[in-house]
Amino acid sequence: MSLLRPWLDAWKARWWDFCRADKFEIYERCVEAALEDPKTQRMLGKRQGVSWRSVHDQMLSTQGVRLAISQCSGEAQTAFDKACEDLEDVQEKRQTAAQGTEWPWWGVCLLVTFVILVLLSVGGILALAVAVLVVAALLFTPFSRTAVWSNLRKSAVAAGLGVAWAVQRVDTGIRAVRWGEDLQKRGTVPVVAQMIRHMLGDDPDSLFIPGSYQGLRAPRAPAYIVDNEATRQLKRKLAQIEYGTIAVCGPRGVGKSTLLEQSVDAADFGLLAQAPASYTPHDFLLSLSVRLCEKYMRSEGYEAPELTRLSNVRRLLRRVRLRTQRLIRWSAFAVPAAALLTLGLSAPVRSLYAQYAGVVAQFAGTQTELIHDRTIEIWHGNAVGASVMVTVAGMFWWRARRAAWLPSFLGQAWTLGTFILGVVMLWVSMVRMVEDQFQKRNSELLHDIPPSTVLQFIVLFLFWMLCRRARDSSREIRVGRWYFSLKKFFQPLAALCGAMLLLMLARTPQTQAILADADNPLRLTGVVTGILLMGAGFWRPRAAEPELVTQCRHHLYRLQTTQTSTNALSAGPADALSLGTTHTTSVSTIPPNFPELVEDFRSLLKRIAAQKASQGKMVVIAIDEVDRLGSDTQALAFLSEIKAILGVPYVYYLISVAEDVGAAFVRRGLPHRDVTDSSLDDIIHVQPSTLRESRTILAKRSETLKAPYAMLAHALSGGVLRDLLRYGLQIKEMQDKAQSFELTDISRHLILEELSETFAGFRTLLSKRQWIPGTSDILSAFRTLSGYLRDACPCAEATMQRVLEQFAFYTADERPAAVAHEELSDDAAQLIHEASAYAYFSLTLLDIFSSNGLERRLQQAAGHGLDGDPERLAEARLELGISPHSARPLIDNIRKAWSLPLSLRPAATSSRVPPPRNCSVHSVVRG
Repeated sequence: MSLLRPWLDAWKARWWDFCRADKFEIYERCVEAALEDPKTQRMLGKRQGVSWRSVHDQMLSTQGVRLAISQCSGEAQTAFDKACEDLEDVQEKRQTAAQGTEWPWWGVCLLVTFVILVLLSVGGILALAVAVLVVAALLFTPFSRTAVWSNLRKSAVAAGLGVAWAVQRVDTGIRAVRWGEDLQKRGTVPVVAQMIRHMLGDDPDSLFIPGSYQGLRAPRAPAYIVDNEATRQLKRKLAQIEYGTIAVCGPRGVGKSTLLEQSVDAADFGLLAQAPASYTPHDFLLSLSVRLCEKYMRSEGYEAPELTRLSNVRRLLRRVRLRTQRLIRWSAFAVPAAALLTLGLSAPVRSLYAQYAGVVAQFAGTQTELIHDRTIEIWHGNAVGASVMVTVAGMFWWRARRAAWLPSFLGQAWTLGTFILGVVMLWVSMVRMVEDQFQKRNSELLHDIPPSTVLQFIVLFLFWMLCRRARDSSREIRVGRWYFSLKKFFQPLAALCGAMLLLMLARTPQTQAILADADNPLRLTGVVTGILLMGAGFWRPRAAEPELVTQCRHHLYRLQTTQTSTNALSAGPADALSLGTTHTTSVSTIPPNFPELVEDFRSLLKRIAAQKASQGKMVVIAIDEVDRLGSDTQALAFLSEIKAILGVPYVYYLISVAEDVGAAFVRRGLPHRDVTDSSLDDIIHVQPSTLRESRTILAKRSETLKAPYAMLAHALSGGVLRDLLRYGLQIKEMQDKAQSFELTDISRHLILEELSETFAGFRTLLSKRQWIPGTSDILSAFRTLSGYLRDACPCAEATMQRVLEQFAFYTADERPAAVAHEELSDDAAQLIHEASAYAYFSLTLLDIFSSNGLERRLQQAAGHGLDGDPERLAEARLELGISPHSARPLIDNIRKAWSLPLSLRPAATSSRVPPPRNCSVHSVVRG
């Protein structure tokens, strides 16, 4: 029903506009339809004074009506206005004519119509013509000047104007429908949206709009992937080189794996391999070889061998069982069909055999004797020319044993010959049937078929064709929460229609006489033989397994199994006192070592790539997760081990590596050389998304996340794709938690929760250091701030803000005097600096997003240059991952551009961290 709802609503609106044909009523209907739109409904009731009724009243005001109608002033509105004027003119003339007669004009029209019908039914058209001539004659008599004639004439004029009014009313209704559709599309819908944005006040985009977030729940779903600069750069590099190895580097979570998956899916022959830290190069290459063989065999239409632990007997029994099941299923259809065909065609086949068997046997015997005589002449040397031709033919046939054109030529000749022969037999059978029917004058029976029967046959045939087309469409319709397949619904319906069609043909006397012709079985034999010949032309013997597929199969057996062969030989005399010897030989395969495995892999991949390249296809092998092998040293060692498989012609290798490996590659040619210089041909740096790209990504996955929320998620994630999607989904979670639709509340909850989780991690790291009484105040500060963040309460927001500011502006040079410089270790001091810098960044986000007037302040910040660009927030987040010391100056510049304080406010200048909070609400709860 949900699929039919929009269609029904559209036709209901058209019918309303046609019946009313009033400009104001159509406008009010369009306003209500715009307000009932789901996108509009989600924006109503979120702020004070923005309700359905208030927006409706604003749209019905003079200014709202003028604004909406001005958006769609064009041909449709002009035509509707002119139709309304013409309708009013005709209506006025009709009323004037009706008022000029003393009789009710509609009663006179009914009476005249009744008289005309009586004349037609009694006297026919001739009586009506005579009555018309009598009325015309009365025009030349004094009767035409009487009051009766005057009333008749005026009633006729009023009736004619009534017909003109009805025609004009239909035209006006049609024009009203067209104008209503145009008004709703170009007028009320956009104007209602503008009106709601205006009524929302400042920062309308900061209002959270509930909607679908399915795209954020499926991070790697192909339908939501957006091409970025890295994707376009990779396509350019692949188009420039014929083969090679390209490294993909970038921060974790930036989208390297998605880029590799996208490239493998786009390739004609692609393989994606993971390289977890527990893999040794030998195990990795072994797994890659197995997957390569299986992938190629499946691409060629062959199944990979199942190397299970079942015994040979059980595998044989399983194979026999499967083939027996297929044979039984095939026999269940083939045997009854063959029996029915044999029963139905046995009589005509016997007739044909009795009539033509002797002729065919005589012809075959004559040709056999001719060939035998010619062979004897060649054998005795009496036919020299034929001997030469036979000798040349034999040599030619031997030379053609490896020619590729000969099997193709024979196959095409077989297909063409059998197809032509089958078509000829079909055509002859049909033509003979038509000729016989005309000769026997059975065709005259077709003229006796009633038109109703022909119409029923045509309608039933068309309905049968529609059912077949709907059955083969493989579409589904939705009714409520259920989906129904058209195939399941129309398949029995099509069969029923076909059966009814055949039954109708069989029960119609005229067609029954044609179907009961005595020669029809013979014609049917020709039709069946023609169809079988046409089908036999496309038969081909099963092609032999390609050599490369066989090689892959053997390679799989060698890699995944250990084969053992034992031979025994015993000999001895047959007497009682026997002497003999026994020899036993056992041979088993040795698993390939790493060099041999590399050589086999390169050889096999080279042949596969050459075959795909000859077909114009691309081969891509992507190796992911190399950046997770641990350190850059381990990753470089892994590359040095597997670089022997790189550089295969016509193969593109894509390898995801860490930024350290990418940095080593870009320094080639300088006083630094390592394995990347000889392993990689090029490199792509996948950078974090820009703010524009982040907006595009979030808009693709959720239509309701507007620009301010995209800017918030971008700032928190730094443009890293994985974190961007996570924060986009957390925005919805924070909205449920805050029970608010405002950006100020949602951003505050999101930033504080993220800060709380980060501080919990810092506290865990700090707990592993050694502390003394003089430095315990730092842990107390962490505990206090974490307590405020973990259990946020409205009554303690001011205190929490002061504690956060004090910790954010806390640096190494501002440590309490009681803490000596040497009492704090370097690792602990670094952690303190990182935590303080992250708190400083979070405080900046709170000051920016948790205050009203974001759009106005954003424009003011833009006047300070690049530091006021929202992109700087993401840069600061990424800079925190490098050094807190370089991040602080960047955050300072951002705060200057946004007119935020760079030091503690006067209320928060205490040198000691305030004690844990204590408010009246919590005291009451504890009491």
